[in-house]
Amino acid sequence: MKKNQDIITIGFALFAMFFGAGNLLLPPFIGLQIGDHVWITILAFGLTGILLPFLGILSIVKSGNSLQDLGNKVHPKLAPILGFIIMLCIGPLIAIPRTAATTYEVGLLPNFPNFNPIVSSILFFGITWALTIVPSKVVDIIGNILTPALLILLLLLIAVGIFNPLGEYSSSSLTALDSFSLGFTEGYQTLDVLASVIFAGIIIHAAKAKGYNSVQEKSSVVISSGALSAICLFIIYGGLVYLGATSNIADASISRSALLIHIAKSTLGDYGMIAIAISIALACLTTSIALTAAVGSFFSDLSGGKLSYKLLVTLCCVVSAALAVTGVDNIIKFAYPPLAFVYPIVITLVLYIILFGSFVKTKQPYIGALIGATLIAIIGVLKILGLLSPEWISRFNHLPFFDIDLGWILPSFIGFIIGLLRSKAKKLATL
Repeated sequence: MKKNQDIITIGFALFAMFFGAGNLLLPPFIGLQIGDHVWITILAFGLTGILLPFLGILSIVKSGNSLQDLGNKVHPKLAPILGFIIMLCIGPLIAIPRTAATTYEVGLLPNFPNFNPIVSSILFFGITWALTIVPSKVVDIIGNILTPALLILLLLLIAVGIFNPLGEYSSSSLTALDSFSLGFTEGYQTLDVLASVIFAGIIIHAAKAKGYNSVQEKSSVVISSGALSAICLFIIYGGLVYLGATSNIADASISRSALLIHIAKSTLGDYGMIAIAISIALACLTTSIALTAAVGSFFSDLSGGKLSYKLLVTLCCVVSAALAVTGVDNIIKFAYPPLAFVYPIVITLVLYIILFGSFVKTKQPYIGALIGATLIAIIGVLKILGLLSPEWISRFNHLPFFDIDLGWILPSFIGFIIGLLRSKAKKLATL
């Protein structure tokens, strides 16, 4: 009985950590653009927004207790470098400010049109700071109190929207493949694969704090909690994509915040605005708490304890509060190039450790895979920034999946095979 209760608490906490600003805003906006390609888009979004984050947690569990243990599978210096980049993305530069900006634009502004965004940001991060400054309480606060309320409100909105859709599927020129690509790459914006390799450490620590100290017990609780979180995410994401696809909005350029407000108000009336305001506040606050705690712990450990957890949490809240007032859409636009760079690298690391970690123990294959993924990730960022000529883009489009922003898949595999062959040749040479 205790174990089941602990799995529910940790699983709900993990769901809430993952389910933040982007997770609530992105699915309806994707749904608006895909016409009737709902299921293939949900599948694609689920791959980067649900399955890969779950595998990220699993990769940490298989490697040890933290990102450092995962990085050691390749090189001892990989985890600090990759962790530094990840923490800036899921921390004060992108994800954390986005939680406060979303709370203001979707939760507060429609109900209080004259509310000052600066005051909103200060209040939001004041609460975040107060609930994060004692790290041992983070998981229980989120899992036992905030998440159940969030889930009830979202399920109510989705259930009413499914049984009483606002309209037919939106018209779209996208093919099924285009819709798959859109869902897959928009899943990057959730930042959950990046967060998963950090959150795993928090969840593992929570499991150990509840008395699950053996490798088998710890793994069982963490994996079960991750599975519960994944099921909750799939239900919510699928419902939100459907609500966006049937939102009866003709203007595809509508902002993400405005679309969500339209769906909530049209589905539940004036009560919908209250429900969505509370949902936004809960979703964003839980994610902000988890990410701020992760930032404080990571950089404190990275500094060898020279920078205190409380100081780093405070600095993170101050920087995030300043950036939050720039607005959701501006933060999302800024986020895409750095995410397009780091996502292929993290996905490659997680997937290859999961697929081959049990029987490929040498480091060269993983180094080769990461080199292949990194090279294509750099080229992809140059494409996004408009620094590649049409001629070069045409050449790179001959690479499988490059035109749908998945060009790193084949080079990473080739790099892995080359590394594997080199390690075997080196082993034979020593015999």
